[in-house]
Amino acid sequence: MSDNISQKIEDLRAELHQHNYNYYQNDHATISDLEFDLKLKELQDLEKEHPEFFDPNSPTLRVGGEITKNFPTIQHQFRMYSLDNSYDFDDLEDWEKRIIKTIDDPVEFVAELKYDGASISIFYENGKLIQAVTRGDGFQGDEITNNVRTISDVPLTLKGDFPNQFFMRGEIYLTRKNFDKINERREEEGLDLFMNPRNTASGSLKMQDSAEVRKRRLSAVLYQFISSETPFETHWELLQNAKKWGFKISNEAKLCKNLEEVKEFINFWDEKRHELPFEIDGIVLKVNSLKQQSQLGYTAKSPRWAMAYKFKAEKVETELQSVTYQVGRTGAITPVANLKPVLLAGTIVKRASLHNEDIIKKLGLHDHDYVYVEKGGEIIPKIVGINLEKRASNSQEIEYIKNCPECGTELIKLEDQAIHFCPNDLHCPPQVVGRMIHYVSRKALDIEGLGAETIEQLYREKLVENPADFYVLKKEQLLPLERMAEKSAQNIIDGVEKSKEIPFEKVLFGIGIKHVGETVAKKLAKNFNTIDDLKNATAEELIQVEDIGGKIAESIVKFFNDSENILMIERLKSYGVQLEKGENTNEVLSNTLENKTFLFTGKLSLFTREAAEEMVEKHGGKNISAVSKNLNYLVVGEKAGSKLKKAQDIGTIEILDEQEFLNLISE
Repeated sequence: MSDNISQKIEDLRAELHQHNYNYYQNDHATISDLEFDLKLKELQDLEKEHPEFFDPNSPTLRVGGEITKNFPTIQHQFRMYSLDNSYDFDDLEDWEKRIIKTIDDPVEFVAELKYDGASISIFYENGKLIQAVTRGDGFQGDEITNNVRTISDVPLTLKGDFPNQFFMRGEIYLTRKNFDKINERREEEGLDLFMNPRNTASGSLKMQDSAEVRKRRLSAVLYQFISSETPFETHWELLQNAKKWGFKISNEAKLCKNLEEVKEFINFWDEKRHELPFEIDGIVLKVNSLKQQSQLGYTAKSPRWAMAYKFKAEKVETELQSVTYQVGRTGAITPVANLKPVLLAGTIVKRASLHNEDIIKKLGLHDHDYVYVEKGGEIIPKIVGINLEKRASNSQEIEYIKNCPECGTELIKLEDQAIHFCPNDLHCPPQVVGRMIHYVSRKALDIEGLGAETIEQLYREKLVENPADFYVLKKEQLLPLERMAEKSAQNIIDGVEKSKEIPFEKVLFGIGIKHVGETVAKKLAKNFNTIDDLKNATAEELIQVEDIGGKIAESIVKFFNDSENILMIERLKSYGVQLEKGENTNEVLSNTLENKTFLFTGKLSLFTREAAEEMVEKHGGKNISAVSKNLNYLVVGEKAGSKLKKAQDIGTIEILDEQEFLNLISE
């Protein structure tokens, strides 16, 4: 009897998988929606009655219902590299020239649409979907398998003759139509509207309830086969076979015999991209031959055999309604253009940063000007010009403010800086609050439960005015605050108490001395055993410390010359905060890196920059702050920029990725 049930369940699953394939991959419905739903319901009932036949890839799991409270971090077996970007045909021609230098044979290219969504890596074993992981930082990402199973474009089981184990890379995205539907529902429910399809797709993948993910009606396109063994000779063959296995592959992809055909493809889609039912932000180009891909290899951050051509930023016209000014934690004033809302590259733009007074003057901005706005790198809105024909004859030039908009203090502008500052750092509300937010941040004292909103509340209620006030807070003072439960209040009290264990260098960073970042704080903590030693140091003594220049030294002296800062320090000391160097700060584990200099650049994924620099020092090496001929090793993470280029230009600096750096230590 059980054999019959098992066979019936398997037959229903196979039939439903086939109907899904016909509909989503072949765009051809072979059964009515009602018939499909009836068969799905039949399967659901059978699986409920016979849980012993559970299959994580059953079509019934498409509807979701799994709750994931934590998304575990998974190390990618094969790194997910980022792509180099090009913005014109000259860049592409340079790329082709670099390829030809390495490859003797003719080179073909595959041109694909660059879908604007969230990257994903999906592992298949024996034709079954096993695991789905976000790109993350390229080295590791979050497992979101339950949520990806709900996406109809992603096959749960494969068809035909496929390899036993492999990864498929692709993009999860939202069609314009489905994005609009989501926002229509949110509008009806009185909720804030989502800004763009890309961010909505990415956020949907991290929702805890997979049934809610299903409701978002996400789409997927798969574009890259990854395995230690590849059964074909070209990327184009892989795409065609992947389609046969059940993957949704872009129908718009094209095999190009040369760069001229690539350019034609780009020009066509630059004009036609707005007619697509989904958003793209460029074209991805890949060398077709897998043998040639292997010959070309990778740089520290990207494959040499692939390139992303980014379409030029879209530009729209709208009205400048006003200019307002924001005060940052350090007192820096940022002017902001408030715009008449306008749709730009898929998002509603209402504001654009004007950066500083010089930018305003360069633009020649007047009240209620009609301005041209574009998105820098398709992300950040910026004003790039003015329609002078629409300027009113009586409009007035925008005059930069002279006083702080928050506390009224006269602003200052240093000769060597473009930004205006409010000097009232101890009493200007945004600076006071910002300073406390900085103190509790993860890289400083790391106090759990004390977020920006809570600190703002505490400040409004006059419960805190500087970091020392956190240490005298009582639970009874916290409980009356808005949205403050007893457990949350206790977490804050416990977090404050735990912060007394945070080492001196982090406290030094946390107290917010101007120009004293993480690295500088660490160097100061190594050279001055206590906060009192630092307080008593002269500018001349401070400059003797490596990487401490005149500006930083002056800022430190000024900080300790203020009586309010001294009082705060004395209070922190009395509450038990670590304001002196602990033991084993300079412990050396080996001399492996003796007489070697290191610099880290880009986004590191295997360790923090702080941890990396500590490893260098514990193995006898030295960290330096700039690329020069004195540098032995440059360790690069994601999005390494000018430092990498400068190191390459010097030619004598050895460039390592993070794993190679770890290998160096373990030698």
